Amino acid sequence: MKCLVLGLGNPLLGDDGVGWRVAEQLRARITHPDIEIDCHAGGGLSLMERLIGYDRAIIIDAINTGEHPPGTVACLRLDDLPERAPSHLASAHETTLQTALRVGRAMGAVLPQDIVIIAIEARNVYDFSEELSPAVAQAIPQAIERVISQLDEWFV
Repeated sequence: MKCLVLGLGNPLLGDDGVGWRVAEQLRARITHPDIEIDCHAGGGLSLMERLIGYDRAIIIDAINTGEHPPGTVACLRLDDLPERAPSHLASAHETTLQTALRVGRAMGAVLPQDIVIIAIEARNVYDFSEELSPAVAQAIPQAIERVISQLDEWFV
């Protein structure tokens, strides 16, 4: 089973870079030969293309729902997200990941059947900064543990 752990976002846009930070720290902890850890800045179709060839995927991203305090970590299935989730999982310039996956599968692309989203609630996702807000930075260890827990479930 091939698994991709993918940190999404832009490390130059404040809290939007939290997915990258989590992925970078996971690289030092996870050395399983069937798990690839990477970072990606795109959404929609480019994200779907990055998922081709994997059986399972964990996507780590900032999310801005306004429903939870910054730094809240949630573990979601792709089906749990609204079609217009405010994050890299949906883009104003592209389609949602859900739609991109449907198109990719219709075209015969081999895409993960199981996708888990580790979402970190954030507010400062458009500020030009390489720094995370304190609440989002403090959420990184919890997000890492959520990823490791999911991987343990899949690889035990």
